[in-house]
Amino acid sequence: MLRSARFLLSVTRQLVPRAVVHQPLARAHYCGVKLPASNNHSKSSMAPQLLPAASGELIVKNARHLTVHEEAIEKLADRVIRGIKEKEINIENFSQHEHHPTAKDAHAPNWIFLIDTLNFCFWTPGSDATKWKVDGQTGYFALCAAINRAMREGIDITNPAYYAKITLEQLESILRSDTEGTKAPLLEERVQCLHEVGRVLLDRYEGRFENCVRACEGSAVKLLQRVVEDFPCFRDEAILEHEADGATIETRVSFYKRAQILVGDLWSCYRGEGLGRFEDIDAITMFADYRVPQVLVHFGTLAYGDELMAVLKEDKLLANGCREEMEIRGASIYVVERLKVLVRAKLLTDHPGIKPSCVNAILLDHFLWDYRRKHAAELEYIPFHKTISVYY
Repeated sequence: MLRSARFLLSVTRQLVPRAVVHQPLARAHYCGVKLPASNNHSKSSMAPQLLPAASGELIVKNARHLTVHEEAIEKLADRVIRGIKEKEINIENFSQHEHHPTAKDAHAPNWIFLIDTLNFCFWTPGSDATKWKVDGQTGYFALCAAINRAMREGIDITNPAYYAKITLEQLESILRSDTEGTKAPLLEERVQCLHEVGRVLLDRYEGRFENCVRACEGSAVKLLQRVVEDFPCFRDEAILEHEADGATIETRVSFYKRAQILVGDLWSCYRGEGLGRFEDIDAITMFADYRVPQVLVHFGTLAYGDELMAVLKEDKLLANGCREEMEIRGASIYVVERLKVLVRAKLLTDHPGIKPSCVNAILLDHFLWDYRRKHAAELEYIPFHKTISVYY
């Protein structure tokens, strides 16, 4: 979540440690579209890598296809404060949802890790495509419903010893849709992700994601770094070409949507205590997907240029890592970071009875994402970008 340099937390300047080179996910074709391999470019020849907050700021500074409107962020901050007062924005909301575990559930850490391993690309290209639904839910909540159904059926789905060897047929059955003949998108890629993370969790963490979390000693940044280093399918990065000191250079930027939401879900589930206590939770930004930008455009905080808007209205797929996609995602991070700063400033000056710490980028993301679901019909006039990827 970015803003001008003076607002940046020092932690956002930290570099993600150089990761071991892993085999990328195999390329696959999906509805005639070639999926990109995992973005594991060799890091030795690249400029220093930025964490998501600093990445968003750099992307906005060099944006060609969109603009950010500060005055609209100011207005949105007032709407957020209303949401805080009305409990729309509250850390308690995560565990109160029927599909989510609570801190008392022993399986919670492994459940959250499994869900966020599979938390990507729930839509299917084509205007005539049938939506994947489970227990009447769509998208992310359909995934939650499917995993919870499997647990009720006695399937040991949160155990990496099971899903490290899961077959395509088994996962297809677990994620079966309410509608006969409709399948969850990207099943083969989901199987590959499960095999990858399952093996690492067994080899390095005794099959318990809790051990991975505890090894990071209460640091959200350390956990983020460890996840993207140890589990390559979480390594959501791209290369930004931009001008600096009169020369064109390349900088590795990051978004880490699934890795950050993994940290955010732990923090939310445990209400910032125990396993979910992170001293540097403020370093986690919003989770750059394809729906929250739609809300930010609706509120006027983002404006797409004519060329980009035309592409989106034509329903063209954007390649993962292309300039337009990077700008949409990076600007979303930047806007929510600015929003966080402005909300806290307004709380300090105008609402002394509300602690500024009651809001962070995680809760702002929850609010914006929920807003889109509640006002889906109203927001249909704004096209959302479509990218087929395992990263979001």
